Amino acid sequence: MKPNLQLDQMSVEEKIQTMELLWDSLCQAPTELESPDWHGEILKERQRKIGAGEAVFLSLDALKARRPQ
Repeated sequence: MKPNLQLDQMSVEEKIQTMELLWDSLCQAPTELESPDWHGEILKERQRKIGAGEAVFLSLDALKARRPQ
């Protein structure tokens, strides 16, 4: 079933409220949501890097400075 949302007629605030409603609904049944296998692979690699002392951590300010303008 494809929802009949008239997104082009919604304000930004209405779109955000709609997304929040959808997210809240999804969170009511978290067992129905499965992470893809690649999520686990990325987490394992990050844990490996932390354990090996290879992980690089950035402050929020440093991360913001890296984003394109």
